[in-house]
Amino acid sequence: MTYCVGLRLNRGLVFMSDTRTNAGIDNVSVFKKMCSWVTPGERVLTVMTAGNLATTQAIVSVLDERTKAPADRNPSILEAPSMFQVARIVGEAVREEIQRNSQGGESADATFNATLIVGGQIRGSAPRLFMIYPEGNFIEASWETPFFQIGETKYGRPILVRAYDPDMSFEDAVKLLMVSFDSTIKANLSVGLPLDLQVYEADSFQIAHEQRIQSDDPYFNLISVGWGDALRDAFRSLPRFHF
Repeated sequence: MTYCVGLRLNRGLVFMSDTRTNAGIDNVSVFKKMCSWVTPGERVLTVMTAGNLATTQAIVSVLDERTKAPADRNPSILEAPSMFQVARIVGEAVREEIQRNSQGGESADATFNATLIVGGQIRGSAPRLFMIYPEGNFIEASWETPFFQIGETKYGRPILVRAYDPDMSFEDAVKLLMVSFDSTIKANLSVGLPLDLQVYEADSFQIAHEQRIQSDDPYFNLISVGWGDALRDAFRSLPRFHF
């Protein structure tokens, strides 16, 4: 399983993904699920993946290979004129890879599933964030739906819904994501550290901050303990129920 979140803020975009993959309790591995392409001063593109590992790795490899191929062979995300066109190229790659691997009547939501978050900015337009479905279609984040989650979404969603603010600082956004991921990790063993973090500031056309958060990260552990203590204190402070 996987957990990835992309946040759209007034200041830019924040991405976080876990790195755990498992094929049973005795086969747990670490794989990076976030990949970026940067053309300094012109565009920054980030993709996060969830689903069948072989499928998602193949999709990222296809996208990366096309950035190195001649322009007349395959559409490249580094040549797309807009983030909408980037989302279309990624969606087509998702659909093609799933169809190529499907056998014996498997469908897109079965063995070879893949869901992606795609975000970034191309000079001339604002930062944009998309979620790509296994069928290759996609939706875009808006101020009514300002963040996307893929993978194991339910445990980390409540804090995002309650505490997200489009005007929040990058520092507060990272703190919010750490709480969301800590809640998910504690509830589901298929999601785990290390975590990959990336921050993109609007109109900078470069990645502002990248970090891998390990299990011994002092700030993450402080957040984990502090959030648990705060929840217990909040529970104790609620009015008592009477029969």
